[in-house]
Amino acid sequence: MKIKNTLYSSLLLLVLSQQGYSQKSEVAAADKKYESSYYVDAIATYERLAEKGYKDENMFLKLGNANYFNAELPKAEKWYTELYKMNKEQEPEFYYRYAQSLKSIGNYSKANEMMELFNKKSGNDNRAKLYASHKNYLEEIKANSGKYAVEDAGINSANSDFGGVLTGNKVVFASSRPGNSGKVFEQTKESFTDLYESEVGTDGKLSEPKPFGGSTINTKFHESSVTFTKDGKTVYFTRNNFIDGKKGKITNNIMVLKVYKATYDDGAWGNVTELPFNSNEYNVANPALSPDDKTLYFVSDMPGTIGQSDLFKVEVKADGSFGNPVNLGKTINTEGRESFPFVSADNKLYFATDGRPGLGGYDVFASKVESDGSFKNVQNVGAPVNSPQDDFGFSIQSNGKGYVTSNRAGGKGSDDIYKVSEAQCKQKIEGIITDSESNEVLANVKVSLFNDKFELIKESKSDSKGSYSFEAECGKKYYIRTELENYITKESPVMVGNANGTTTLPITIEKAGCKLVVGGDLAKCFGIKVIYFDVNKSVITKEAVFELEKILDVMKQNSKLKIDVRSHTDSRQSAQYNQTLSDNRAKATIDWLVKNGVEASRLTGKGYGESQLLNKCADGVPCTEEEHQANRRSEFIVVAFE
Repeated sequence: MKIKNTLYSSLLLLVLSQQGYSQKSEVAAADKKYESSYYVDAIATYERLAEKGYKDENMFLKLGNANYFNAELPKAEKWYTELYKMNKEQEPEFYYRYAQSLKSIGNYSKANEMMELFNKKSGNDNRAKLYASHKNYLEEIKANSGKYAVEDAGINSANSDFGGVLTGNKVVFASSRPGNSGKVFEQTKESFTDLYESEVGTDGKLSEPKPFGGSTINTKFHESSVTFTKDGKTVYFTRNNFIDGKKGKITNNIMVLKVYKATYDDGAWGNVTELPFNSNEYNVANPALSPDDKTLYFVSDMPGTIGQSDLFKVEVKADGSFGNPVNLGKTINTEGRESFPFVSADNKLYFATDGRPGLGGYDVFASKVESDGSFKNVQNVGAPVNSPQDDFGFSIQSNGKGYVTSNRAGGKGSDDIYKVSEAQCKQKIEGIITDSESNEVLANVKVSLFNDKFELIKESKSDSKGSYSFEAECGKKYYIRTELENYITKESPVMVGNANGTTTLPITIEKAGCKLVVGGDLAKCFGIKVIYFDVNKSVITKEAVFELEKILDVMKQNSKLKIDVRSHTDSRQSAQYNQTLSDNRAKATIDWLVKNGVEASRLTGKGYGESQLLNKCADGVPCTEEEHQANRRSEFIVVAFE
């Protein structure tokens, strides 16, 4: 057996040595295609060699990268995996791309492993920092998911269709379907992209697309990514550097992308002009206007770019001139690729990036444009807008309808346009009410639903199985009050989810074991630790009212009951300040009870400030918030009840 295997190995080595020169020649040819961004051709050659058994780290890396750059992330994962098997030590960027590719096939656990390696090896890369600070990103995305419904737009072809933007009653988008020029773009093996338009019918359906703007707009090279002024008479769009029938100067044999402007006059588009901040040295693309038409956002890799491509903005002046481009900064941009900005009517910036923790490939993110033009909180918009594949070109109107582009599974072409509409989010709060000691379910409990301002919304009773249920609005805070004879009234806060579903809140309630004894504290009977006041104030809040109603009810049921109201603070602030504050709070509490029907003669009270601390937390002693909280208390001491 050993002799047979040795002979086979020798024959194989002979065959491989004869093929060696041919393979090296093919690899060199593929490398040339790869370096020139002809990824489709490069992939075909590399894959052919791999199928023959040829293994090479550099080839597997380029095969993975070529598929990655060509938005074929599942295929990129295959070759990155082969490379990782051969050698686990790679340049930092490899781990990031591998992680993105793993997400495209749903392997998030291994993707997170690669991000951990990327984090260790990448130094000061903002993408690593974002991952480190959002390791629960899948839960964050889940919380934001379900806000939109997504469906095929009905205008897609077998080629690439992307970037749908509404103007008037028309949707304008880019497509590589065989069009005006008939020329094939060798890097993708599809036609050069042109702009198309489709009318929105009264039923919301889109008509058969037709070329947009005539030969003035569409040329034999690429056109894509449009934005329109509010009056619909000016369009900004992306095109290769080609104007007036002439190809512009190119650098390193690469035609760059530029943003152009055209105006509508006498029923036709014309007056195509190049924007002044374009260059033959870098790309400018994907224009998007602010709601007031005074700011133009765009994508570029110009000097000063943080990553592979960044979002910029430029002022559009009243005379039609432009200010100087400004990078949106690290709050928005990463070392990855940011692209396809869109600004909604409520001044929210949507954009696509592969530089933030997402579901895979490009994900759509959003950030509110502050009044000073800055950005703060950046949020992934969640599924189904985002998928494990590339998702970009998001636009949304004030009526909650819009479009997004994706190369997700199930599409017709390499990229497809999908309709987006705000989903009607429905939530339900439900739970079972039980006895805290016996765990028995409790029927006929009065259950009240309050909003976050303690305004009553609805009342019901638990059924024979102890169950209760309320319809609720998504993303809102509520309070559930439970009341049953011989049980302590309880109020439970609940935060409702942002997506369709059910928020479960089981509630346990305690039997009222409170006996009126002179010297006893009603606050302890009812679990009242503190009557809530706003910080440094003595005005009764709505939270305080709920607690005081418990005391009020007991005093109305027992007409001879007299109590002494005592208010205590923690040691923070000066002793004199705390004494005055507690006095005022005790007085405010008594005034509320009197106002609600208790005779003043049945009430006494005062504040004790920080003079009766329950623990070590005196001035200058370091304590936790919980320890300080124990000292901030309200007491309702029974003075007499007969």
